[in-house]
Amino acid sequence: MRLGKYEFPGGKEQAEDKIKNLGIDYDFRGNEYPTHNHKIVKLGHIVLKEGVYELDEKGDVQVIKEPIFSEKYHVDVIWHDLEKHPYGWKTYSCDLETEGMHSFYGLSYLEYKIK
Repeated sequence: MRLGKYEFPGGKEQAEDKIKNLGIDYDFRGNEYPTHNHKIVKLGHIVLKEGVYELDEKGDVQVIKEPIFSEKYHVDVIWHDLEKHPYGWKTYSCDLETEGMHSFYGLSYLEYKIK
């Protein structure tokens, strides 16, 4: 098992295309399901810098400073039975020196990251 973190400059559609290319099929009702055993978490446009907020005298939240979101769409994956990125995924991989903002069941990204 290996962990990968990816960012797609083409947004959600680009990420979805890459995920579908890993293998999908359809049930008798036409519902799509994966034919691979990798675990995928779609993080979306992650927060790069937190916003600043405060409550006014009425108790309503006031935005002091807007959060800054990544323009890229982020996806984390647990790869099963792979030691290297699948074809076409390495281009979008992030090689972090930290655990990142998301983890799978407490598994260490740094210990299990895919090469």
